[in-house]
Amino acid sequence: MSLQKRSSSRAKSAPARMEPRASSASKAMKRQILLVDDHPLTSEGLAGVINREADLEVCGLAGNPAEAMSALATLKPDLMVTDMTMPGRSGIEFLKDVHAMMPDLPIFVLSMHDEMLYAERALRAGARGYVMKDAGSAKVLEVIRLILSGQSYVSPQMSARLLDAVTGRRPRGSTSPIEKLSDREFEVFRLLGSGKSTKEVAEALHLSPKTVDVHRGRIKEKLQLKDASSLIHHAVRWVETQAAKS
Repeated sequence: MSLQKRSSSRAKSAPARMEPRASSASKAMKRQILLVDDHPLTSEGLAGVINREADLEVCGLAGNPAEAMSALATLKPDLMVTDMTMPGRSGIEFLKDVHAMMPDLPIFVLSMHDEMLYAERALRAGARGYVMKDAGSAKVLEVIRLILSGQSYVSPQMSARLLDAVTGRRPRGSTSPIEKLSDREFEVFRLLGSGKSTKEVAEALHLSPKTVDVHRGRIKEKLQLKDASSLIHHAVRWVETQAAKS
């Protein structure tokens, strides 16, 4: 089936943009992949690359975590390839939700965000691989097949950092103070930097405002920030820096 026909099928199956299921004979030959990304050009471009492979096929596209959860239940793919930051559920929480619902599903994170800050968190949340989007299609296909074969993947640089952490050596590469934050603190920090109020952060993470305030206090302590204004300023600048890298 051509990519043009696939696009037409997706239009008819909004909001989750699910692809028609392949025949049983075709599914036996091709591993089924769900793509989750809020940028249609990215997901449709990657779908075109994957669908040209003899052993791989995109069975559906989702633009946010809510669509992805629905698509997972319906399509039951062999692998999910997902971005980290999308509308709705936070990336780390989304990975944890998927891993809890389908613990045997391989998850491959393909993200614009610096792996030094996100890869270890993604792996702890249930992902089996992390690659930055500038890696190129050949690397993405290589990692897809590695993960489908039961292996895990991070870059050699990230692998060295994880080994250093296990052996107690000084980590190589980035030593950003942001790395000191727990996953929950990191999500609070990121959302504050995106302009959300304490109440909005609480709603996004399904926490009470009081709990968010506790996290804010711990973030200030870990980052050595003197007050709430300094925290917000630091968070906003960090988010802007990350966006500039995309």
